[in-house]
Amino acid sequence: MRRRVALITNRNKPKAAEALEEIRSLILQHGELIAELQTNETNGLPDADNVDLVIALGGDGTILAAAHKCLALRTPLLGVNTGKVGFMAGYELDRFKLDAKGLLSEAELFIKPVTPLHGVVRNTDGTPVFASFALNEFVVSAGPPFRMITLDISVDEQVGPRVSGDGIIVSTPLGSTAYNVSAGGPIVAPGVNAMTVTPIAAHSLSFRPIVVPSCSEVAIRVCNANSIENSGTTLIIDGQEDHRLRDGDVLRVTAAKEQIGFVHDPRVSYWKTLLGKMHWASEPNASGIKRRF
Repeated sequence: MRRRVALITNRNKPKAAEALEEIRSLILQHGELIAELQTNETNGLPDADNVDLVIALGGDGTILAAAHKCLALRTPLLGVNTGKVGFMAGYELDRFKLDAKGLLSEAELFIKPVTPLHGVVRNTDGTPVFASFALNEFVVSAGPPFRMITLDISVDEQVGPRVSGDGIIVSTPLGSTAYNVSAGGPIVAPGVNAMTVTPIAAHSLSFRPIVVPSCSEVAIRVCNANSIENSGTTLIIDGQEDHRLRDGDVLRVTAAKEQIGFVHDPRVSYWKTLLGKMHWASEPNASGIKRRF
């Protein structure tokens, strides 16, 4: 069986653009190229019944953009890394080239299901004004003029803390190694049914990240938002999409009903990826690089 493939690439990235012709050739040789899109294209995805596999060529940003595009397709997503880290990519470029024949035709695909988050923003009178899915995280960011904002947090309608600071992150296990870990949140292994709530520069010595079951609902109420000209406090979704927030807006986050299947190389474990790409627990200057200033 020749798999029907939709190929998504960020051609603005030099390494992805360089690899595109070779990847396209492999798809045409061993599979069937149904559609080819750039990450910034909003149209052109095939019908769900006409595609067996989506391949995203690039780094984590490209893979996230592809995941948002193909969520409705319910089709497996295979990320081929040409970026700096490519933590979300199932295959490195060289390994994909070696395995292309099997992946595009007869081989079994090793798929990890990932459950996104679903977020809804309601204004002060309860009217829904925005909704989206997040593979990595929802971020409430203080925004210009970058004064501290105040947020009320509740879990399953139970009143939680009030936090002042630069914002807050609600992430999936997949996204726990992204902005969440940079802000001091925990790494959550894939397969754990949970989401993390991590403050960004909280004005408190005692506010620590928390991990809650994925069946919970996390609600974040904006007590006071920043606003200046056409910008201010903003909800950012996977670094791909954003929505302005105002005083009184409430973001409610739950686990989505939909899932995305990420194709991965069965020879590379999650822990190996943590060690190799995130340099988990590496000693200082483990790479031997010396810098002068």
